[in-house]
Amino acid sequence: MEIDKKIIKKLIEVLEDLKKSINVNEIIDSEKTVEEKIDISGEHVKSPIVGTAYLSPEPGAKPFVSVGKKIKKGETLLIVEAMKTMNHVPASKEGVVKKICVEDGQPVEFGQTIIILE
Repeated sequence: MEIDKKIIKKLIEVLEDLKKSINVNEIIDSEKTVEEKIDISGEHVKSPIVGTAYLSPEPGAKPFVSVGKKIKKGETLLIVEAMKTMNHVPASKEGVVKKICVEDGQPVEFGQTIIILE
């Protein structure tokens, strides 16, 4: 298959014209991502182990905590299952649940923030 040099030259010219007609800054500005300002202050409860997070004691049951719920020190926030062992994650202090950072059944890493308390 032989490539026609005239076609390649014409293609390059068209691309150069297109490049000149488009303002590169407009393209970059239009692709800016919108970042939400999230207040992440508070007590970060982190996963003690690698495993799967469960927000309730069994499927279909009421979750241990919900956003806005007042909790006491030592109260179970969720369960992290690892190697068929259910590890209850207790609250390190009293407070109000500000944000739940994981979903039910989501894998979690060691040290990953799972809940934020006020």
